[in-house]
Amino acid sequence: MIDSHAHLTFKQFRRDIASVLKRARESGVKAIINVGVDLASSEAAVDLADSHDDLFAAVGVHPHDADSADDAVLKRLEGLADHPKVVAIGEIGLDYYRDLSPRHLQEKSFRDQIAIARKKGLPVVVHDRDAHAKVMQILREEKVSAGVLHCFSGDFGVARQGLDLGLFLSFAGPVTYGSKADEVIRKMPPDRILVETDCPYLTPEPFRGQRNEPAYVKMVLVRVAEILGMAFAETEKLTEENTRRCFGIPAH
Repeated sequence: MIDSHAHLTFKQFRRDIASVLKRARESGVKAIINVGVDLASSEAAVDLADSHDDLFAAVGVHPHDADSADDAVLKRLEGLADHPKVVAIGEIGLDYYRDLSPRHLQEKSFRDQIAIARKKGLPVVVHDRDAHAKVMQILREEKVSAGVLHCFSGDFGVARQGLDLGLFLSFAGPVTYGSKADEVIRKMPPDRILVETDCPYLTPEPFRGQRNEPAYVKMVLVRVAEILGMAFAETEKLTEENTRRCFGIPAH
């Protein structure tokens, strides 16, 4: 298994990161992509990946913090992107649900960071909350063809647009709650499915209400296998291969 989206640099893991990683490995997690949401967490993600063979990093500024993505921050992200353990630019995108940054700044930051990904030849990790139409418009206009729509929350119409661009879709704990993701997963090509935790958030059943962590990606995978009507081991192999292909992570 690979947890394709985690936030292990967040304060929720400050006291027990070693135990969290130990549980992940014991549960069968072979790799974790640790995702930045601002400059500080991006730098921390790179540092953490540098210390562990099975950790990789994505660097970027989340739409919530889009007003911080000035030229100096973008230049620093561009430098971080050259690190060998950085496999993507993210978490970038639009959030029209919380609207913590003005929408025009969210859109500018999104486009600016897509430009970095294009320059560095890296995929993007896209955050899209209540902004499906605009996210898809920007991805098309910027000719994005490599990356993942993380914690996918749209219907199959939105999924189809992302798939047509060449993107992967990633699913997290909400698939264990019962959601419209079931239909999307059944209809989409299995070779574009990724799984993630988005920890410390979106904890899957039966641990809902507790802090999420990478070991729990197994519960997401169990549910995806059920939806696909596939054996767990087959689904595990499929999603691991998909994740390695999406992010260019070699198999060991």
